Amino acid sequence: MNGKALPYLLLMPATLFLCVFFLYPFVLVVFEAVTRDGAFTLDNFRAMAGSWKFPATVRNTLLLAAIVVPIQLAMALLMASVVSRLETGRSAALYIFAIPLGISDLAAGLIWLAIFDQSGFLNTLLSGLGIIERPIMFLGYQSKLTIFVAVVLAEIWRATAIMMVILVAGMGLIPREYYEAAEVFGAGPWKRFIRITLPLLRPSLQTAIILRVILAFEVFAVVAALGGTNLPVLMGETYNWQFTLQDRNVAAASALLILAISIGFTLLFLRVLRVPKEARI
Repeated sequence: MNGKALPYLLLMPATLFLCVFFLYPFVLVVFEAVTRDGAFTLDNFRAMAGSWKFPATVRNTLLLAAIVVPIQLAMALLMASVVSRLETGRSAALYIFAIPLGISDLAAGLIWLAIFDQSGFLNTLLSGLGIIERPIMFLGYQSKLTIFVAVVLAEIWRATAIMMVILVAGMGLIPREYYEAAEVFGAGPWKRFIRITLPLLRPSLQTAIILRVILAFEVFAVVAALGGTNLPVLMGETYNWQFTLQDRNVAAASALLILAISIGFTLLFLRVLRVPKEARI
């Protein structure tokens, strides 16, 4: 076999997979978003933006990402630092921290629903302690703030481990000699973290933040389980346009909006967390 053709033959299965299951559906979505009855139009985007839920949908999605991602980043850094410093029990700690990764989005939402439900664990606990006389409806349609807080807690619990695993891998690539040299010159733990760990962890931080921000914009199942339609988000409205209102054109326009926001934030973080070639390990 010709050696020059071998790499292309090895790449062909993956290329075909991407074309069939990603590129082709993407082209269809773009076509649906900019057409109506076979004619080119932007009415689908106008219908999406003209919906009375649209401002709240965008606000809730961006607010969720703005609150959840920084908290998860701080917790992931702390968890990764703890795991990296352990000499014994490191694998066990990593496994325990990563348990939520094995739970689906909907299952995580149902777990937290069992906590905040009117007959759930939280009401049972408060009633048992004598704090309340009758159950509180935490997730009622008038309790939008409580629903938002419940979604934030569920997302933090469910997806922080994604960032932690990436950061643990990044910390493992940092040479120990840097820390030993800094310790010799009197640098304390906090200064070593700020001056050594964070700068050299930038490529991993870039990957973790981009991945988590994209997933934050696609949050759906947790919101559906805890809030239903009381907390509209972009992915939920895309589902609503597609299956409830039976308008696949506007649903495609909504999907493209999510894609555009994700690409915009990805480019932003690639720029902000750019790692110069000379600074790479």
